[in-house]
Amino acid sequence: MSMLPHKVVTFGELMLRLDPLGHDRFVQAETFEARYTGAEANVAVALSGWGVETFAVSKVPAHEIGQACVNYLRRYGVNTDYIVRGGDRLGILYVETGASQRPSNVIYDRNHSSIREIRSEELDWDRIFEGKHWFHVAGTAPALGANVRSVVEEALASARRLGLKTSFDCNYRSKLWGLEEARNVLTRLMEYVDVFIGGAEDAEKIFGIALHEKGDDRFRTEYAAKQLCARFGFEWVGMSLRGGDSASKNRYAAMVCYGDECFFSREYEIQIVDRVGSGDAFTAGLIHQILRGAGPAEAVEFAVAAGCLKHTIPGDFNLVSVEEVERVIGGEHSGRVQR
Repeated sequence: MSMLPHKVVTFGELMLRLDPLGHDRFVQAETFEARYTGAEANVAVALSGWGVETFAVSKVPAHEIGQACVNYLRRYGVNTDYIVRGGDRLGILYVETGASQRPSNVIYDRNHSSIREIRSEELDWDRIFEGKHWFHVAGTAPALGANVRSVVEEALASARRLGLKTSFDCNYRSKLWGLEEARNVLTRLMEYVDVFIGGAEDAEKIFGIALHEKGDDRFRTEYAAKQLCARFGFEWVGMSLRGGDSASKNRYAAMVCYGDECFFSREYEIQIVDRVGSGDAFTAGLIHQILRGAGPAEAVEFAVAAGCLKHTIPGDFNLVSVEEVERVIGGEHSGRVQR
């Protein structure tokens, strides 16, 4: 695999993900499958698999579970040199996979996790960003407390000062914080962001952009993206569009706004193995394409195809190659055995 001449840094919480086997419900589960995850780590793993050098920044306990999480990232080629050790516990994410009319369900057990105790003096962003090209963070990080927000703002400001391109996935989670608090914090952070990933509902709920009542989802998405660009000066805005009547089958497409134009991808009919992490797969696809200098029409097709494939993989990581993504873009959707 040829390496892209870029280095990407991510910052966010790393967690232990526990799933009941198959489609078991939490209340009937006797065994849980263990993996490790984190919104930003998901992006780093996908990019690493596509030939980008990636660096995860976080804080995990200095015991065996923390080390197991670090080892898990290393397995997929992510550099873990800047992960701080300390605190008592790794946050836990319980995921119950839905099917048909029963939606998936997520329970967070993240209070008192190591990253909630992180302090600005534990991270030297000038050293971390030396020789790097891109910084990515998601909205779940500033939701973890005032000290984590300070670290996120310091990181974004340092990245901007040092000339790195920055991306931010809004990733609002109502189980982590309320709308008013999120609105106050995220609005302030947007001044440091070059590439924004979110949804039309984020534009409306978080940033107060009134969406047109008339028009379909494509019209409303395009309007929201253009308003966000005008308000915050984003270079790129990426938004996915999802429809469907069950937890097992969805319609999936996306749009990117670049300059004064918006570009929509084709729409895919997908059968879902695991939906968690699909947004991070889309984000990684968009970052990858921007790094390689692709235009917006090409970028959105790659990003949505990457997100499409993630739905087929258990766990949060998008473990697919560039070639597999390109085959989907080229029309190979049948799922036939590759011989």
